[in-house]
Amino acid sequence: MRRIAPVLAAVLGWAGAAAACGTAENACGLDSGSYRIVLPEGTEGPVPAVVFLHGYGGSGAGILKNKTLVQSVTARGYALIAPDGSLRGGGSRRSWVFRPHWEGRDEAAFFAAVLADAAGQFLVDPDRAVLAGFSSGAFMVNYLACSNPELFAAYAPVSGSFWRPQPETCAGPVRLFHTHGWSDGVVPLEGRPLGGGRFQQGDAFAGLELWRQTNGCTSHAPDQRWQDGGYLLRSWQCGPGADITLALFPGGHQVPAGWTEMVLDWAEHGTAQQR
Repeated sequence: MRRIAPVLAAVLGWAGAAAACGTAENACGLDSGSYRIVLPEGTEGPVPAVVFLHGYGGSGAGILKNKTLVQSVTARGYALIAPDGSLRGGGSRRSWVFRPHWEGRDEAAFFAAVLADAAGQFLVDPDRAVLAGFSSGAFMVNYLACSNPELFAAYAPVSGSFWRPQPETCAGPVRLFHTHGWSDGVVPLEGRPLGGGRFQQGDAFAGLELWRQTNGCTSHAPDQRWQDGGYLLRSWQCGPGADITLALFPGGHQVPAGWTEMVLDWAEHGTAQQR
């Protein structure tokens, strides 16, 4: 993404006029897929964005129906971009091609195309885009951060890490904010088998160890530990552009209340905020 921004003005002309696509009823179509977008009110010039990936069987239109999420993101002056997963293996439910050996859409190229199109049509600033996602979307966030860390400024998965066997290495350091419900039974913190044992959700703590290695953290112990309301938080500051935050909450498989404010505070201030 940071390599894409310098060429966007020349390639796309920064066409700032309101486009006729992007609504719940009319997605913006690309060669590789589609997305929807809600812009903040009263903003001029390039705006930051949260690109939020739906869970298995969801859609971008479904994300836009989450009024709490939409309003909390746009109230902070961010655009909310909701891409559509692809239909895989002849099925009728949308998901993401996050495992390296799976056949299907090149998701890194698709997300780069979404950012480029949103920059051209809606004046989204790709250098201030956060990739977030829930459940299957959160798995996609982790795998994209691992393979293409430069594509987004920061990554914020909710209820998803890696599958086993998880990657042995990742391409480079990232800013990562992992949120997970302590009592999540769909994607438990420790993972679980799926498909009669053919697949295995990974252990979120093993995923965090990989991220500490990737970010060059000198210690497994966090730099900070604190509680914010119902959240228990840990953070590791491992160098410029290499920080990790883990936020646990007492609920299950869901995007918890207050998530947007917490994550955008972290994205804007360079570290998780102790409030």
